[in-house]
Amino acid sequence: MTRDEWIAAFAREVGVAGPSIEEIRELLDLAGTAAHSSERTAAPLACWIAGRSRISLDELRAAAERISPPAEEPPAAG
Repeated sequence: MTRDEWIAAFAREVGVAGPSIEEIRELLDLAGTAAHSSERTAAPLACWIAGRSRISLDELRAAAERISPPAEEPPAAG
């Protein structure tokens, strides 16, 4: 079973519409921001919070980026 098949079946089972292609991309981006800014387990929990909120995925991603530490720059070549 593919990811998309599983998500569609899960959505049907719990009685909600599955995410659109764009929503999947945005949720995966949010999960990636959470996982790379903290522990990997932050990703599913961030998506759970997103699902409970009434905030757009764009706004949620912006919020996640605001609280994330800046990316470290590679050391300068010497």
